[in-house]
Amino acid sequence: MRGLGRRLQPYWRTLRSPSLHFSLGFLTLGGFIAGIIFWGGFNTALEATNTETFCVSCHEMHDNVYEELKSTIHYSNRSGVRATCPDCHVPHDWTDKIARKMQASKEVWGKIFGTINTELKFREHRRELAEHEWARLKANDSLECRNCHDYDSMDLTRQASRAAWIHQQYLGTGELTCIDCHKGIAHRLPDMTGVSQGGLE
Repeated sequence: MRGLGRRLQPYWRTLRSPSLHFSLGFLTLGGFIAGIIFWGGFNTALEATNTETFCVSCHEMHDNVYEELKSTIHYSNRSGVRATCPDCHVPHDWTDKIARKMQASKEVWGKIFGTINTELKFREHRRELAEHEWARLKANDSLECRNCHDYDSMDLTRQASRAAWIHQQYLGTGELTCIDCHKGIAHRLPDMTGVSQGGLE
């Protein structure tokens, strides 16, 4: 045991020796504490921006898509389970959530530079905004939908025969994903002139 202590002495000496004004041990401990404070602040900010209150704090969202959501089954239903903005637009897993937040930070430019700051401008860009979101959901296999709607837990016998057949034929085989058919499920569709709307709700 004494031999181990002798071997560790150079390391303890390094940790206790001053850099210029502080020892390496003090700097390491200080860095660790600063890291905890930074992480706490970062996570607090992340969660604060992941609420419906934050999402609808600007009139672009509150007066347009939020009003549409209120008339859907995702907002009010017999079970009382309500999907909020982050439930449908932000993945739950931490790494996916961070990636989405980074992507969403680019969307803030639309607010800052007035691209969608009036109802008319919002309607003009609505299809483009919707197509970006549909493409994102298509690319991640409708991950946010699947956080609540698990195909393996669906009782197809309790669905309408057409819905059960479509789910089994396309969702069950992975040929299509939720967003392929449910584009208008929580918000009104934009002007879809020139687009085949087969299968859209």
